[in-house]
Amino acid sequence: MPPVEHPPLHGALTGVDVLRLRGFDSLRGRRVGLITNHTGRAVDGVPTASLLHSADDVRLERLFSPEHGLYGVADERVADTVDDTTGLPVCSLYGERLAPTPEHLRGLDDLVFDIQDVGCRFYTYISTLGGALEAAGRAGVRCVVLDRPNPINGMDVEGPVADADRLSFTAWHALPVRHGMTVGELAGLFRAERGIAVEMEVVPCEGWRRADWWDATGIPWVDPSPNMRSLTQAILYPGVGLLETTNVSVGRGTDRPFEVFGAPWMDGRRVWRALCEREVPGASFVPRAFVPSASRFARERCDGVEVLVTDRDRLESVSLGIEVAAALRDVHEDEWRLQEYERLVANRGTLDALRRGAAAADIAVEWRAGVADFRARRRRHLLYPPG
Repeated sequence: MPPVEHPPLHGALTGVDVLRLRGFDSLRGRRVGLITNHTGRAVDGVPTASLLHSADDVRLERLFSPEHGLYGVADERVADTVDDTTGLPVCSLYGERLAPTPEHLRGLDDLVFDIQDVGCRFYTYISTLGGALEAAGRAGVRCVVLDRPNPINGMDVEGPVADADRLSFTAWHALPVRHGMTVGELAGLFRAERGIAVEMEVVPCEGWRRADWWDATGIPWVDPSPNMRSLTQAILYPGVGLLETTNVSVGRGTDRPFEVFGAPWMDGRRVWRALCEREVPGASFVPRAFVPSASRFARERCDGVEVLVTDRDRLESVSLGIEVAAALRDVHEDEWRLQEYERLVANRGTLDALRRGAAAADIAVEWRAGVADFRARRRRHLLYPPG
């Protein structure tokens, strides 16, 4: 076998970089399916699909794509297609199906997963991971998870744990909103807690510490989805993103998704004043009107608020989201559809507390027992030191 070509070192290495340095040893002589998208790439930008397709003695036979498709540009259900680069068939896992079928896995030895997550329970790439583990287990196919850093760090755990009777594709497992884990760690937790009988290997990152934010990794930022364009937006997403199943725009169709929220019916200045009175640590607020070009309230003027991250180490993003929800409840009791908030928060206690007028700080106190239990559950699955 020819010598392994070392990619340029920029600090942290992802699982695919580590596997590349090892000469793809785990996959040699194997027939492989790959779940990936545009974020599945080495630090020098070479897509994981291209690396596996050209690797000696690795037979890459099929690709699978998650929400937003293989190239990360779709904002609707995705159809099966063919990859322009490798010529391989691409089976969509966000269309007619949400997990590989037995037919898709027939003849494969390994199902490889390489997608960048953003560290939030309702971001669906981890749901795709969970469904893949279950499908691979039923088919007797090994799963190989190529790990990637959690961009909003692996220390902070926050928010209500999803109720067991409210699990869905946006709440695939009983996790808090902000779980503080990598996809490799989540794979271990899913397998253990769901009792998934699947052979699995996780290829860990190198050089990433739990306390690291994305900009400490040296890895170039690639938008994980069309409306996730910066680390700031990833930080705000677990809080502001909770609004988007309600009748509020979260800035999709603008150049500041998840940094603004609003609606045609909203009095942005009143909501802004209510949030300023709450003195949310690590954040400040500015009244802001905007006109989304797409998504909710497309081409309508939305009055609202811009959220500024002033200290990400002090900001508790889910608590920020609950403060926003409480402000909307208090200012727009008749206009804001609070009931629709339940879909992503996935926790009846939190919704009931909001409905009865509880303060956001008191609601956060109610999470502590669930978060403490989750921290104990996740401890055995952590792969990286805190510092």
